[in-house]
Amino acid sequence: MTPADTGASTSVDAATAVSAPDTTGAPGAPDAPDAASATAGVPGTPDSRMTPGGPGYRRMSFALFLAGVATFALLYSTQALLPLISGDLGVTASDASWTVAAATGGLAVFVLPMSALSERFGRRTVMTASLAVAVTVGLLVPFAPSLPALVALRAVQGAALAGLPASATAYLAEEVRPRALVTAIGLFVAGNSVGGMSGRVNTGWVAQEWGWRVAVGAIGLVAVACAVAFRLLLPAPQHFTPGSLRPRVLVRTVRDHLADPLLRRLYAIGALFMTVFGGVYTVIGYRLTEAPFSLPQGLIGSIFLVYLVGTVSASTAGRLVGRLGRRGALYLGAGTTAAGLLLSLAPSLPLVLLGLVLITAGFFAGHAVASSAVGKTAQHGRAQASALYQSAYYVGSSAGSTVGAVAFHSGGWAGTVGVGVLAVLGVVVITVSGSLAARRQSGGAPAKVLGLSR
Repeated sequence: MTPADTGASTSVDAATAVSAPDTTGAPGAPDAPDAASATAGVPGTPDSRMTPGGPGYRRMSFALFLAGVATFALLYSTQALLPLISGDLGVTASDASWTVAAATGGLAVFVLPMSALSERFGRRTVMTASLAVAVTVGLLVPFAPSLPALVALRAVQGAALAGLPASATAYLAEEVRPRALVTAIGLFVAGNSVGGMSGRVNTGWVAQEWGWRVAVGAIGLVAVACAVAFRLLLPAPQHFTPGSLRPRVLVRTVRDHLADPLLRRLYAIGALFMTVFGGVYTVIGYRLTEAPFSLPQGLIGSIFLVYLVGTVSASTAGRLVGRLGRRGALYLGAGTTAAGLLLSLAPSLPLVLLGLVLITAGFFAGHAVASSAVGKTAQHGRAQASALYQSAYYVGSSAGSTVGAVAFHSGGWAGTVGVGVLAVLGVVVITVSGSLAARRQSGGAPAKVLGLSR
């Protein structure tokens, strides 16, 4: 997910490494310049990277927008259809939830290896290959004869899609001038949001008329069109320099990041927030098909329009940090999410919808705060630090989808809410412990540690 969805925003922070001073008062380490910016800064050497209005910029922006649409439409294509999949295949909610968990789990496992492959073989090559495999599998998904076959196909699809968030922001950082980079990445993030939302909404209405297999097939065809257009439109890279895979260096960098207690806390916060979000949106379709709501599939799919709230919430996270500090913004996100969970217990559709609005707003705000802190906290290997956050984030999605569905199967919606509340409490405990650790390190002075405090 990005600020409107998932996954991409963490790469944004790592790739761009915000150059503005940290408004929380914490010291931020500047990014090491990429190869393109290094040459562009040499006196007398013109900067040949793309800029708005320049050659290739619009094509590049639209190509990556379409890649974002295809990626997240495919990744979550079954989430709004789980009740229909359960009925067609004769499986429980917890069993059907594996069609979501397998895809996000595959992405979580392969995002780090894909980031390494893009360093060796090129961003455009990895993105093209990833989309090609993912859309091919997407066309096979509607013909899955059983749940195990469907889950296996979805796992392969998620693994293939890991090449997009691993490569897109790196391509932009190398091919676009720094002043235009935020705008260019914003278009890719917008594609993530549109794909994630439209995929869920459209499948709901198509499935209501023709069944879940036709709905998933329609998403596959849309993704094929997006993938072909992406490959035709994306300009060939001009500033990419191949590197070696060097597994030892990668392993050492990953080990260093995992040894950093602050980064570990940020990874855990991202995973816990996504546990809530993944569980709620995996199970909400089952809740709304049951009494007293008994909504048709089309209307259930439209519930995902609530994602638009997340777009606004994520975009205002920076201002929240400026006013409340990172710790305060995390508390606000956790509190808003918890309030939404409790409100969703009401047997009233308007209150359930309001609860979903609060859950979505709180989740996206918390995710934006945690993911942005990762890029500023990592002192080296920011791409790997970002990839690790994405891995934790999608592990949380898989865990939330599975555990939330199991809880729903055993305890109804209250069980799913209970899982979410525990995850939110985990966020609060981690934030408090981080603040206490920072205060101890500073000798009792007010904590001003990057990522969890003012």
